Amino acid sequence: MTRRTVTIQLESGLDTRPVALLVQKASQFQSDIYLETENRRVNAKSIMGMMTLGLDTGAEVTVSVNGEDELEAMERLEAYLTKAQ
Repeated sequence: MTRRTVTIQLESGLDTRPVALLVQKASQFQSDIYLETENRRVNAKSIMGMMTLGLDTGAEVTVSVNGEDELEAMERLEAYLTKAQ
């Protein structure tokens, strides 16, 4: 399992369109992927779950990835969340 704390640097935070793109990216991987805040843990492949987080720019989340392609998944999701694409 790989875990990293990431600061969201998307201009609009995790609003509707960025959440949809994040779910699409997460769904490309076999690994289980979760985003965690202080009190919530949500499957990154679930659009409804991700929408409930309501994370803004500057918010910190912990991304946890577990599976055969976890390193590649972590790199891509971290790059997306921090705009280092």
